[in-house]
Amino acid sequence: MGASDKKIIRKHNKTVDKIFELETVMQSLTDEQLKAKTTEFKDRLNSGETLDDLLVDAFAVAREAARRLLNLHAYRVQLIGGIVLHQGDVAEMKTGEGKTLTALMPTYLNALDGKGVHVITVNEYLSKRDSEINGEVLNFLGLTVGLNLRSLSKEQKRVAYSMDVTYTTNAELGFDYLRDNMVKRFEDKVQRGLNYAIIDEADSILIDESRTPLIISGGRQNRTPQYLAADNFAKALNRDEDLEIDLETKQVYLTPTGIKKAEKTFSIKSLFDIQNTELYHLVLNALKANFVFKNGVEYVVQNGEIVLVDQFTGRLMPGRAYSDGLQQSLQAKENVEIEQETITMATITYQNFFRLYNKLSGMTGTAKTEEEEFIKIYNMRVIQVPTNRPLVRLDESDYMFANRDAKMNAMLEEIIKLHEKGQPILIGTTSVESSEIVSHYLQKANLKFEMLNAKNHEREADIIAKAGEKGAITLATNMAGRGTDIKLASGVQELGGLAVFGVERNEARRIDNQLRGRSGRQGDAGFSRFYVAMDDDLMLRFGGERLRRIFGRLGTDFIQSKMLTRAISNAQKKVEGMNFDQRKHILDYDNVLAQHREAMYSRRDQILTVNELKPIIKKMQYSAAYDLTRMFGNESHGEWFISYDELIKGVDGKVVAPGALIKEDLEKMTRNEVAKHLSNLMFDFYMARISDVPTEVMTQIERNTIIMAFDNYWTKHIDQASKLRSGIYLRSYAQTNPLHAYVEEAAKLFENMQIAIAHEVVIKLANVVVRLVDNNDQPLQDVEEEVREFKQKG
Repeated sequence: MGASDKKIIRKHNKTVDKIFELETVMQSLTDEQLKAKTTEFKDRLNSGETLDDLLVDAFAVAREAARRLLNLHAYRVQLIGGIVLHQGDVAEMKTGEGKTLTALMPTYLNALDGKGVHVITVNEYLSKRDSEINGEVLNFLGLTVGLNLRSLSKEQKRVAYSMDVTYTTNAELGFDYLRDNMVKRFEDKVQRGLNYAIIDEADSILIDESRTPLIISGGRQNRTPQYLAADNFAKALNRDEDLEIDLETKQVYLTPTGIKKAEKTFSIKSLFDIQNTELYHLVLNALKANFVFKNGVEYVVQNGEIVLVDQFTGRLMPGRAYSDGLQQSLQAKENVEIEQETITMATITYQNFFRLYNKLSGMTGTAKTEEEEFIKIYNMRVIQVPTNRPLVRLDESDYMFANRDAKMNAMLEEIIKLHEKGQPILIGTTSVESSEIVSHYLQKANLKFEMLNAKNHEREADIIAKAGEKGAITLATNMAGRGTDIKLASGVQELGGLAVFGVERNEARRIDNQLRGRSGRQGDAGFSRFYVAMDDDLMLRFGGERLRRIFGRLGTDFIQSKMLTRAISNAQKKVEGMNFDQRKHILDYDNVLAQHREAMYSRRDQILTVNELKPIIKKMQYSAAYDLTRMFGNESHGEWFISYDELIKGVDGKVVAPGALIKEDLEKMTRNEVAKHLSNLMFDFYMARISDVPTEVMTQIERNTIIMAFDNYWTKHIDQASKLRSGIYLRSYAQTNPLHAYVEEAAKLFENMQIAIAHEVVIKLANVVVRLVDNNDQPLQDVEEEVREFKQKG
């Protein structure tokens, strides 16, 4: 723990002392008196006190309620963790330290102001579990608790989000946000704002998942022949002559020879011409699919489909797909059915979604190594919370070997030795492919074991829970099952606790620490050790040759050295730095679309909620009118000249009354005056056409027309911005900063989109025909409540 964390913990300990001082008082209260504290706290907030003012009292009340209802007494470290969460930071708490109870106190405190608290987990099982455990206490104290599930109807979701506290998964929360911004009526929204969130497994959601965008898709387009052509081209390339593969960044590029082959294959003059941007994108995806992505590592082929593998848990992710055509490129590579591409109607990354909250906090067992990213992206510190009992687990220096066979044989020998005395062993691998290699060695030695990887994740909680039994050997890909504690069976403590073996180092130290953290929970005995070979992926990418020369000089197949362990940690830091840079790079680009999204969603909400839309329509008419002076004009010697004959011909009788525009009058005006005069005539023409239509009917038609145009052009804008982004790095060839170019050109696209929306709304409303249907069976006002039939021309 660093000096700054120690200082923060000392400060929080003083606050915890004050909470402990209230213990006797709280225990003396009857249930009714304890419940009444919630009303008292709300009254104090209404009187001007803050949540910080209430912290000591509220934590003491929630702690006492948990003791009575759950028979759980929050330790000092859990209260410290709760304070960290309340302050909007990440609490790093080791496995088994009771994060569910830790979250109870800040959840209760922050729910008192009625603005809503979201407790976010990685899956619905954990959401249900936590809502049942902590929900019992929160309900007892007079707060309402909701559980948001994927299967719920809109009305049920709205009820869940209306509660003081809502338990939900990160994915469902994000998709609900996107769906809310596609509704046609404001009252159809289910969320009521993004106030305060507590994220469990914060590193998984905010770091590992941050590059995966949430996408709601619509219609489809079929480009199967293009994908097959790009795949055939990639498969025909010579790896040494035509490609440059960067193992560090996992990127692949065409060499000049490869570029010439591409231009010959596709019969084009230059691969980098702007009209070939989409082709170049297809080729790059085909190269990544064939030369970077591996079956059994990033994905598996299952039942004729490409199923993604979570790189940090080893779990299969059915229903998830790579975006921007990479999924289709993988399907072409593996010769399975190529799905039609979908059109993105709404999208957001977790990075930008969670930054919409007024206050954000998180819990995890491993986050300190990523603190720079948490601070820079989310403005959250990572505070290491002490363990309740001293950590006695021994974390050994790495065992290093010249090659994989030497490594596997040495590890197998140690596994057999420990297994003979009954000590349980957990073996962690980095991929499905690696786990199947290890299983082969275990089977050859006739050792019984449980295997948990992406192909067998249904029983993960059960397998992991039994991993602490005598004689158990458990083989797990990364940290599958990390949400389940490994408890030691009777007699295992005396055998040395759980032995954890890592088959190779992960790219991130954090993932290694997650594996180590499976052993030694709550002061249990245990040890961890990583086995590393010079032909492991990480070693090949960073310094494998140099280390191999060291083995050669020493004339041995095995080394255990703290210095070399530090060298591996430095290699991991390098990878972590590159991964952070990549995520930051993606965020820089996504921030541009985020600004556009926030502007569009804000205007969309305004249109859905205002009673009078005429002022908005007038602004659109002026925007369209000003653009018409551009369409029918040109600049010469610093002055703008308008072709008045062409302008009158283009609008007469269509958006203005016939004969309303007089050329002689226009010739006396400036460009701005022409636009203002034209927009006034547009408004007069529109108002005359709808003079007999009931106001409430016309307002609904106006609202529908504007929203339809918004959604239509926003979908097109997402597609155009995506295509612009995929080809923008070609600008670096022209010594232009790609990000600067993207910002400028995306801004132009956004401006053009708004003008296009204005034109569409003006034309449709100017030509609207409303026919009120009057049945003799019903009064007219009842008919007006029903659907109105109207035609739109133009």
